[in-house]
Amino acid sequence: MPNKNFLRPTWAEIKLPALRSNLLKIQDIIGPRAKLMFVVKADAYGHGAVKAAGFAEREKLAWGFGVSSVEEGAVLRGAGIVSPILILGGLYPFNSFVEAINLDLMVTISSLDAARQVIEASRSLGKKAACHIKLETGMGRIGARKPSVIKIFEELSGSRNVVIGGLYTHLACADSDPEFTAKQLGYFAETAGELAKYGVNGVIRHAANSAGLVAYPGSRWEMVRAGLAAYGLMEGFEPVLSWKTKIIFIKTVREGAYVSYGKSFKAPRPMKVATIPVGYGDGYVRRLSNKASVLVAGRKCPVIGNVTMDMTMIDVTDIGDAGVGSDVVLIGRQGGDEVGARELAELAGTIPYEVVTLITSRVPRIHI
Repeated sequence: MPNKNFLRPTWAEIKLPALRSNLLKIQDIIGPRAKLMFVVKADAYGHGAVKAAGFAEREKLAWGFGVSSVEEGAVLRGAGIVSPILILGGLYPFNSFVEAINLDLMVTISSLDAARQVIEASRSLGKKAACHIKLETGMGRIGARKPSVIKIFEELSGSRNVVIGGLYTHLACADSDPEFTAKQLGYFAETAGELAKYGVNGVIRHAANSAGLVAYPGSRWEMVRAGLAAYGLMEGFEPVLSWKTKIIFIKTVREGAYVSYGKSFKAPRPMKVATIPVGYGDGYVRRLSNKASVLVAGRKCPVIGNVTMDMTMIDVTDIGDAGVGSDVVLIGRQGGDEVGARELAELAGTIPYEVVTLITSRVPRIHI
């Protein structure tokens, strides 16, 4: 194990050079005119937000950071992060605006009511508030349509305590539906043009997520928001996270023996079965039962039986030198083979985002 601060031999390794490489590649794609917001919500998609953001800030790899809540922003500020931080979610109740302004966090405004609340919060504190207005273009989550955005802008512009820092939207299917994405971008451009008539200057317009910034040059505007690409969870970028453990027990089972809860696996022959100390309590989801493989000695070994909360069984019959203490890779490369988050996502019927963000806090992150 790479660290003596934990005893259970299960951990995740975060390769900071890979993160640097991905962020620099994104900068090359978008060019010098567009800023890069590094999205570090959900503990940097399971990669460790404080370490990832701190590294990116020190290396000057991003203009600022995107988080989902005041609490996530507070963690970064508490760790000494001074770059701009935008809360990408809606805020409620009123005290959320107060705390955000106190922490110098930029807030998202998606309604006229939210605009009035941020004005009131800034007035009560005697401190300027920075906000980005969220335009609804087809995601159907949070955001205002063009007529409401204009009213929000007029309301905010009437306050000396509020700075409108940006206008943005979110692409719903930039990786799968070019026609719908084009409609979203068209509506965004139309709204941005309408606001220009009101003398909006210096506002950062942003629409592109990772899929958008790669596939749609017209989506880049003054800034892009990168998460998936930054962590190497999409094609063309280097994976940043590896998930590792070790074998803690080995047994030989006879033909016809069952393995794990529910008798979901029956040995078709005598087998050598290894137990590894990782399960759905760590985020290795039960949907991977009897589907996924791990790497031992550079070879894929099937997961057999149901994944349990704390342990999982694997077939090491064909790995002659496998024993207690042997290294196991759940996500990452070993020898000439690899198990990627995208592969696990397909097996589990989900997306790579979920695979890595579900890795729980009891799995130590080692930043290399």
